[in-house]
Amino acid sequence: MSQTTLGDDELFGEAADEMRADVEEHLDAARAELPDAADVWETDADNVLGVLNGLRSALDAGDAREHLRQAKKWYTMGDRADAFDQADDLADAIAELETLIASIDDAHEDVSDLTNAVPELRGTLEDLADGDGDAA
Repeated sequence: MSQTTLGDDELFGEAADEMRADVEEHLDAARAELPDAADVWETDADNVLGVLNGLRSALDAGDAREHLRQAKKWYTMGDRADAFDQADDLADAIAELETLIASIDDAHEDVSDLTNAVPELRGTLEDLADGDGDAA
């Protein structure tokens, strides 16, 4: 019975293929965790606060950051080991997701600020209206 042995180059090539597959799997998983466009755009809320709360909930990237982190980790490892023949597509996909997740996080923060400001503004306007009504 003959035994097939793999040389170092073959093992390295196999490891590089597995590493690329890991990066691609994590990128796909990160994309799957991103909010659905319809959830960010459409609403069933009855008032502004409901809209803002719904939007804030919709602007949740979930585990996308962690999947992106894993993709970057394996990409960096493979890139430093010069394991990828062509990895521009991976680098571009990582950069695109980083930018998108940062935009989602920024929008979430902005909506959170509005979610806190709008009830305060409403209360102040109601107090002002009540004060004007009493003075008349």
